[in-house]
Amino acid sequence: MQTDALSKTFIYILLIMGSLLMLLPFIWMISTSLKSPGEVMTMPPVWIPGDFKWENYAAAWEMAPFGRYTVNSLIVTILTTIGELITTILAAYAFSRINFYGRDLVFAVLLGTMMVPGEVLLIPNFVTLSNLGWIDQYEALIVPWLASIFAIFLLRQFFLGIPKELSYAAKIDGCSNFRFLWMIMVPLAKPALITIALLKAIGSWNAFLWPLIVTQSKEMRTLPVGLTSFSTEAGTVYELLMAASTMIILPMIVLYLILQKYIIEGVARSGIKG
Repeated sequence: MQTDALSKTFIYILLIMGSLLMLLPFIWMISTSLKSPGEVMTMPPVWIPGDFKWENYAAAWEMAPFGRYTVNSLIVTILTTIGELITTILAAYAFSRINFYGRDLVFAVLLGTMMVPGEVLLIPNFVTLSNLGWIDQYEALIVPWLASIFAIFLLRQFFLGIPKELSYAAKIDGCSNFRFLWMIMVPLAKPALITIALLKAIGSWNAFLWPLIVTQSKEMRTLPVGLTSFSTEAGTVYELLMAASTMIILPMIVLYLILQKYIIEGVARSGIKG
């Protein structure tokens, strides 16, 4: 009994230390966002500002058209999330419930594409979108991200865990594949779908490299790209950069905290183990 208690105590200590280590960058970001320019560069570093500069947030918001950036980020995040959910549901159902020639081979090829680094595809995708005339348009920010192989794999694993007897009973009652999917499978897969939607929303909201490449005007840029406004030839305004970063990341943190239980349930029931 005493050994078990010591083991649990040791594990809890490690978990607490790991949590604090993970929180450290966020604490430093918030602390820096409230500092004066002089305190930002002070050595040794100052963790608690002498005078909390809340006006840094207002100054950061006014330094660039962050209102427009927010609208763009919302449009891209919402549409890519909805689009990925639709394509994921249809593809995952096909690969888990419909028997067609070459199904397993096609799925294996799709999984193989996950091993290709995204950076390798930047130039081909840019050339394709350029030929379509989509550069600096919403299409370039949205269309390439309407499907995800990982999301299809995750939902397929979840669908495979749903008893086949449900589909047999539905077919006896004259239920079509499409109706069975949307009325039975989708409601049962709610945890997995919320997990996929949340991961996609966070990824789209925080995307930097792709929006930076395919956008040219300020009117089309998203929030992460807007952070470059604080870095000029004269240097970086760190306190305003951290204030803007805090405002950008806060909505995703709140969203994650609200829906985190669905992520755990969705991943656990999909059969994926880390």
